[in-house]
Amino acid sequence: MSEGNRGVVPPQGTGMTVFRLPDLGEGLTEAEIVEWKVAVGDVVTVDQAVVEVETAKAAVEVPSPVAGTVTMLYAEAGGVVDVGAPLLAVNGGEAGAAQDAATARRQERYREEERAGSGNVLVGYGTGTARRSRRAARRASRPAASAPDEAPRHEVPRVISPVVRRLAGDNGIDVGELTPSGPGGVVLRRDVEAAITAAAPPREPSPVQESSSDGGEVRVPLRGVRRTIADKLSRSRREIPDATTWVDVDATALLRLKRDIGRADSGAGVGTLALIARACVAGLRRFPELNAYVDTERQEIVQVPRVHLGFAAQTDRGLVVPVVRDAQRMTLAELAAALKERTDEAREGRIAPDRLTGGTFTVNNYGVFGVDGSTPIINHPEAAMLGVGRITERPWAHKGKVRLRKVTQLSLTFDHRVCDGSAAGGFLRFVADCVERPEVLVTHM
Repeated sequence: MSEGNRGVVPPQGTGMTVFRLPDLGEGLTEAEIVEWKVAVGDVVTVDQAVVEVETAKAAVEVPSPVAGTVTMLYAEAGGVVDVGAPLLAVNGGEAGAAQDAATARRQERYREEERAGSGNVLVGYGTGTARRSRRAARRASRPAASAPDEAPRHEVPRVISPVVRRLAGDNGIDVGELTPSGPGGVVLRRDVEAAITAAAPPREPSPVQESSSDGGEVRVPLRGVRRTIADKLSRSRREIPDATTWVDVDATALLRLKRDIGRADSGAGVGTLALIARACVAGLRRFPELNAYVDTERQEIVQVPRVHLGFAAQTDRGLVVPVVRDAQRMTLAELAAALKERTDEAREGRIAPDRLTGGTFTVNNYGVFGVDGSTPIINHPEAAMLGVGRITERPWAHKGKVRLRKVTQLSLTFDHRVCDGSAAGGFLRFVADCVERPEVLVTHM
């Protein structure tokens, strides 16, 4: 089987091809079936969307890498499927040569990005380690040919994703003592969670309970996007010694600039977020310490030359952080268009997983919720996040007089391992100067 066709397993001696759920990247191990796009008996083509799944990142349409007639669906809508588990079977299907070539090119590109530290792994095309692990799991799941009197082998490889291994280590669970429930003897997240639950002391009833209509507790499964958010924020709090600094700024001139741009070019769609984001990009050129991450294994601070700008967006599935790649290369209008495009994709649930990973710096406009300030949790493994509060009229000293001005609060939460307060304060002051005196921003665009 070629590297381009992993996840596509032709059963020996039959004309049927079983397509398995591909590697989801980012340590994800499962996905929920949202909707089947095909039914048994349908004829599918290469790259035709066959199922929509919800990963812990987003809802994704999975294309078929083979052509043929669907003979079996292995899961129902609403069910959870593990990575490597069968999705559907296609009779007479063979992966096209063009698809193989395209797959190989995508795989190589994402391997290069992964080596560069982007954290971006394309759905279906994971790392070499994950690939070897899945091949080992599949070999282990096939019965070995043996003589009739030979005793069966009981050696089961335990292939564990980094997320599962870390979850076990953080909770003192020995994975060697677990009974794996995944295919081929794979220890899954649920195996570790079950062990954690079994080891925990009985929980006393809470004196305050959220009640449903019948007076009982309301329990919401922590899965999908919400579970990813919980895992990522918990890891950020565990690993990053963060600090926050803030400043109140007069945004009157920035809002005037936004209006002037709108009059000059109504189609540009430049908003306040785009202007502040552009100021952040310029500020990161002056203070590259903040466009970085910490390689904990090698104990190194890695400064990244390209700005992959993340921004917080509220969606029906929860808070996500879409990423605009290479923001340093964009004009103000191009950046505004990219921000709008990512926002629309996220809110409509059609954003690709690779556009939700690999950010190097995040802007969080929590002012849209009507609040003035916040101390946000850094989007791990980034080094900093700029927060923007609501813009309100406040009495402000301006040209020797107290006037009503449009004022907002900017806050910067930063990883104190990558820089000291001087760099963080310098960056925040630069962005504040761009807001108060937009001519400073124009000179750095």
